[in-house]
Formats: sequence, C-alpha cells, structure tokens
Amino acid sequence: MESQKVVVVVEEAGAARSALQWAISNFIRGGDSITLLYVCPSTRSRRKQRNYRLRGFQLALSFKDLCNGIAEAKVEIIVTEGDKGALVVSTVADIGASTLVVGLHDQSFLYEDSMVNIGARNLNCRILAIRQHSRSQHGFLNTQMSQVETTRLCVSEPKTSFLIFPLSFKMFFRKSKRRKF
Repeated sequence: MESQKVVVVVEEAGAARSALQWAISNFIRGGDSITLLYVCPSTRSRRKQRNYRLRGFQLALSFKDLCNGIAEAKVEIIVTEGDKGALVVSTVADIGASTLVVGLHDQSFLYEDSMVNIGARNLNCRILAIRQHSRSQHGFLNTQMSQVETTRLCVSEPKTSFLIFPLSFKMFFRKSKRRKF
C-alpha cells in the first residue's frame, strides 16, 4: 500500500486532540507522513508573536507524542501565523496531502466565512472532521467522525444585488395635488 500524507490541524480545543487520537486508532498506518499544523493569529508585536509561536510549538510537540506509537511514521511540525483557513488550504496544497484531519468544535475554522469562500473550491483532499462527545461511563472516548467530500460541496457565488427600480419611489407614490380654496 502507498503511504498517505496526512495534515492534522493542531488547536488548543480538546476536539483537536481527540481527532488525532481517532485518526491514529482508525486511519493512520505505519509509514504514513503526518504534518502537524498550528496556525497562530497575526500580531504586530514581536513579543506576542514569539509567545504565540512558542505556545503553538509546545502544543504541537504534545500532539507529536501521541504519534510516537505509529511504526515508521514521519512526523513534521509546522507553526505559522495568519488566516487559519487560507493557511490550511495552502499547506494542504503545498504538501500534496491526501487527507486533512480536523477536530470539530463550535469555534472551528471550518465554520468561518473565509474557509467557505477559499477552501471549498481549493481543497482537493479528504477531510475527516471529528467531533468529541462527553466521556462515557467506562472512560472510553466517544467521538463522531464526519467525512466531508469537497467534490459534492456546493458553495453558491455571492449574489450581486441589482436595483429593480432605479427611479425613486417618490415617483410612484406621489401625493395627489390638492386644490387650495
């Protein structure tokens, strides 16, 4: 079997860690190439930028520890800054990834308008969006996996508004002239 190139979005949300755990258990095989991608927000302050990058790298290292159980897996860490949706799309395209693994939560970048406009047309890979549910009574992690097929995802173009009546409405609803006595 051919090895896969998998991009995992690293986030501080618990759903991201659960998504990686699910992918390791059910999807990723030995010899696959795994890229852990952390995108921090842009800032002008060098000090904040350095802190964001350091925190992102530490978080990615904790995700890398989860990947240590996979035989012969090649794990790479990318920490960058900017618009999360655009950078995920460009990284997936640059690497030529076959799969994108995302933890699905309420503030997920998949729900953002920029991702709908940018990513729906440009992602040419399988997207595995995994939502974490509460822990069960026996300590097992309940997850729900959704495979998003971008080939069937239809995003309509933004509608351009046209003026139906270019004339003012005053012309149509003119007060009638009253006779003065």
